Amino acid sequence: QVQLVESGGGLVQAGGSLRLSCAASGRALSNYNWAWFRQAPGKEREFVAAIARGAANTVYADSVKGRFTISRDNAKNTVYLQMNSLKPEDTAVYYCAAADRYSWGRITAAGSMDYWGKGTLVTVSS
Repeated sequence: QVQLVESGGGLVQAGGSLRLSCAASGRALSNYNWAWFRQAPGKEREFVAAIARGAANTVYADSVKGRFTISRDNAKNTVYLQMNSLKPEDTAVYYCAAADRYSWGRITAAGSMDYWGKGTLVTVSS
């Protein structure tokens, strides 16, 4: 059984940085595409960033482009999200997810994901 476990969330002041990690267990996910989504209170879950299985391709939501960087370490079965210049509107529960190799064309859709973590809370104070 595949499990994804996020870590690295917390409270940070606006302008600060956090690095989220998501470690997978139960199966090697080197052939999977990875993504991060987030859900703020009272809002729908939204796409944040994704990285292709070969790490050659990445895609970002416009709201985080230039501030967030997604990366992966297949040897560690882990994906990361480096978040810089954080804003109060970045406050949300952040979820990592993995989708099979054929999903890249639909990678921004939550419904395309095969596996989900339980989330980690990021709170950005003003």
